[in-house]
Amino acid sequence: MAKTSNIKNKKLFSINEELPIIPLMNMVVFPNVIMPLIVNDASLIKLINDSLSSNKIVGIFANQPDDDGGYKNKEIYSVGTAVIILKMFRSDNDSSARLLVQGLSRIELKKVLQEDPYIVAKIKELPEKKSKGLKLTALLRTVTDTFIEIIDLSHNLPDELKIALSTIKSPSKISDFIASNLNMNIKKRQSILEEVNVENRLILLSTYLNKELKLLKLTSKIQEDVEEELEKDQRDYYLREQLRAIKRELGETDDEAQELEELQKKLIKKKLPKIAMTAAKRELKRLNRMPSASSEYTVARTYLDWLIDLPWNEEIKTKIDIVKARKILDEDHYGLKDIKERVLEYMAVKQLTDDTKGSILCLTGPPGTGKTSIGKSIARAMGRKFVRASLGGVRDEAEIRGHRRTYIGSMPGIIIKHLRQAGVRNPVMMLDEIDKLGISNQGDPASALLEALDPEQNNSFIDHYLDVPFDLSKVVFIMTANYPEYIPAPLLDRMEMIEFPSYIIQEKVAIAKNYIVKRQIKQNGLTKKDISFTNKGIEFIVQNYTREAGVRRLEQRIEKICRKVAMIKAKGEKTSIKVGVDKVKEFLGNKYIIPEMANRKNEVGICTGLAWSPSGGSILFIEANLMKGSDRVKITGQLGEVMRESAELAISYMKANADKLGIDLKKYEKHDLHIHVPDGATPKDGPSAGLAITTAIISLFTKIPIRKDFAMTGEISLHGKAMEIGGLREKIIAAEKAGIKNIIIPKDNIRDLSDIPKEVIKNLTIHGVEHITEVLKLALTKRIKNE
Repeated sequence: MAKTSNIKNKKLFSINEELPIIPLMNMVVFPNVIMPLIVNDASLIKLINDSLSSNKIVGIFANQPDDDGGYKNKEIYSVGTAVIILKMFRSDNDSSARLLVQGLSRIELKKVLQEDPYIVAKIKELPEKKSKGLKLTALLRTVTDTFIEIIDLSHNLPDELKIALSTIKSPSKISDFIASNLNMNIKKRQSILEEVNVENRLILLSTYLNKELKLLKLTSKIQEDVEEELEKDQRDYYLREQLRAIKRELGETDDEAQELEELQKKLIKKKLPKIAMTAAKRELKRLNRMPSASSEYTVARTYLDWLIDLPWNEEIKTKIDIVKARKILDEDHYGLKDIKERVLEYMAVKQLTDDTKGSILCLTGPPGTGKTSIGKSIARAMGRKFVRASLGGVRDEAEIRGHRRTYIGSMPGIIIKHLRQAGVRNPVMMLDEIDKLGISNQGDPASALLEALDPEQNNSFIDHYLDVPFDLSKVVFIMTANYPEYIPAPLLDRMEMIEFPSYIIQEKVAIAKNYIVKRQIKQNGLTKKDISFTNKGIEFIVQNYTREAGVRRLEQRIEKICRKVAMIKAKGEKTSIKVGVDKVKEFLGNKYIIPEMANRKNEVGICTGLAWSPSGGSILFIEANLMKGSDRVKITGQLGEVMRESAELAISYMKANADKLGIDLKKYEKHDLHIHVPDGATPKDGPSAGLAITTAIISLFTKIPIRKDFAMTGEISLHGKAMEIGGLREKIIAAEKAGIKNIIIPKDNIRDLSDIPKEVIKNLTIHGVEHITEVLKLALTKRIKNE
């Protein structure tokens, strides 16, 4: 707090034209005011000591702040205050000096005379421009009254300021006294200091006072509102308690109390585990003390509802019957012999051990091959409830473990949610698309799943929302995935993979005939009399309107035909339609898929390869061409790193064996080689195109065409050896569907032919090879001369 000066005659002090200067940060000293100061700088302490030995008068100027409000620059304002040092306090061990100074008059800095060891400048006193009259009197009263009101509202200004203010008569001193005690920034204080006209100074001060008064009034109102709200909550609580007591005396029911009593009865009846019951009782006590209108009441009530609704002890007691289970699997799914056998083995172990611990099944394969539906069949065969949770796109760990109740709108995680939905603690829970889990800055959901899926520790799984252990050991978890390589290794280690293969045409026709057609006839409001499908018609749909490993697109096409028949029936027309090839064309149009091998002929530099993806097998054409250039190689078609390496191996083999192959490399020194795999929008990778790329390149350089009825798959070594590959079943099915008759595979893959249906193999000639030279003898239309 700044005090007024008690010196009545300042003319007794002579202010020299040259004064030592003290620059101050964030502080303005006004005339007629006594202020305490602390000085730490050694050069300024020397300045003070030198001043005390003379007339004790120094100049104080404020540092100018930077644009960001700091004081990094050393510029000072041009107007300051001449002050006299009244006292200095300094202890022996203290490196700072504490001063008590008194402002004398406003001064203007004219010129800096020295800067070392401290600033000395030439200054000029600024005389005040005084005025009289009613306007000055009115301004003085307004400023004084406003400041007194600010003192009353502010917690930082003592009431003693009112007394000090009443003793001051001079308008100039009043303005300086108020300015020194008012909460203002450095720029506003400096603007008042620089104003020598007393009347203008009072006008400027009045503006700042009014702004401060408005701010204090608003702050006071906000505080009053908060206190009033708190008092209202307390008052409401006491009144509510009184109302409850009155209702009890009158024998009337209290809805809120009755609701809480029902909750308590439910908790007792539920027989929760000890830890969960303790948490529930604690929350119920909190609920009893809260007003129902409180937001916390809703949070606590929702939490109790979750604890009560979860199946802590409820389970379905069933015994697995393997014979019945086999019958159910056969009813629900056509084919899939090996998969059904593995599922029955899994169920047999469950039957004998009566324990859910053990391997967790992960069903992998292309979309539409029946992974989700076989999960439902497993639940039906085991006599348990089935729930499905999709993990596709889950990127937040809290989606698995739940959100903590400190957050607004908190909810339990996916597993607890679906257990509540099941109503029992031992359902079959399918976690769909586990390979689509993502990672973000909210955590790793895959890591959160580890505890839930680990049979050794999931008997005490803690969801962050519940914050109490829940036993998941009775749950039968089944996973599904399209891309098993995208599943994190720790998760993959806890699961047994069951691979779903692609369906062949005969299987798709049978599935459509026995399952899809019946389902779609019923779903579209038709009967067997209204529509029927011939085997030829279904086969035509499969071959010409779908290109997939599963049957999802096939079902969509059959559904479209059923909808068109339903429209005919809805018009009142008679319907008894037999859907054959002609009707399929009529209903689905002529925009069917053109077979890949259509219009193909024996060509130089174009070889048919076989590829595999999670969507099934396919054929691809590898093209090679030469053009004038500078012996460069260009590879296009969105090929991955491994496939590019296969192309490099093929080129290296061709160049290393050019003499044997009858190729004169000198003829092609001024040519570029371009290798392209069409369907450029689709990424491709893997080593299995090595034989096909090598064959295409050698065909190009020898100018010998490649037979169009041959397709091949296999990795190639640097020395031309044909190496084993994967995905053979899907590749051969794709080749057979495309109309290819001869397939070249590595000899080491011959043993895998037992996995391929006989219906497919009987239409094909399979050639097992050990070296690229065998491939060339089979695939080229004529033998190489030097071979």
